[in-house]
Amino acid sequence: MKKSSSNGVLFDCGRTERIGLPEAVFCPGKPRAILLELFERFQKRPVLFTRLEEEVFASLPLTLRRKYDYEAISRTAFAERLAHQTGRVAVVSAGSADAPVAREAARTLDFLGYGYTLYEDSGVAGIWRLNDKLSEINDHEAIIVVAGLDAALASVLGGLTPRPIVGVPTSVGYGLARGGESALASMLLSCAPGVAVMNIDNGYGAACAAARILRLLKG
Repeated sequence: MKKSSSNGVLFDCGRTERIGLPEAVFCPGKPRAILLELFERFQKRPVLFTRLEEEVFASLPLTLRRKYDYEAISRTAFAERLAHQTGRVAVVSAGSADAPVAREAARTLDFLGYGYTLYEDSGVAGIWRLNDKLSEINDHEAIIVVAGLDAALASVLGGLTPRPIVGVPTSVGYGLARGGESALASMLLSCAPGVAVMNIDNGYGAACAAARILRLLKG
C-alpha cells in the first residue's frame, strides 16, 4: 500500500508485509519541508532515516528531535525499533575511516531488531587484529565486511569463515582508490567463493541483505 503526503511523497507502507523489510527514508536531496513532514509523521512508528547530516537534524524543532534516536557518525535516526529478532551479525571494518559505513550497517541492524557486534579497525595490514577476533566473529550467523583501499579484508575473511559474507566497499583511500571503485572491483574479483558485494558505501543495503539471510536461517 502506498500512502501520499501533502508534499506528494508516496510512502510504501506495505513493504514490510511483502518482503519483511520496511521502507527507509534516504535524506539527501529532499527539501527540508518534506523531511520535516516525514519526521513529524513517523515520530511514533518504526521508520529509519539514513544519510541524515548532523546539521539537517539539528535544524529540526527541539521537541521533534527529542523523539528520535540520532547518531551522527552513521547519520541515522529512528524513533521506534522493529520487534526483536533472533540472529546476530558481525560487522567487521578494515579501519576507523570506514566507521560511517560500518556504523550505518550496525544501526540498521539495531533498527531491524537484530543483534550485532561491531569489530572496527580489523584490516589485514595487521593480520593479528583479525586473527584475535576470528573465533568471536564465527559465533555470528552472518558477517558484513566493510573496507576501502584494496578491500583485501573481504577476501581474507572469505577464506577463513564458513559464514555468509556481505561485502561493502567504501570510498576511503587516495588517488587510485577512485572513490571506492578500486575497492568494489577488488571485492568483485575476490578469489574467496561466495562473497556477496554491495554498492560503494551501502551499509544500509548490507544490513538488509544480512537480515534476509537471518530470516531464512531462522525459518
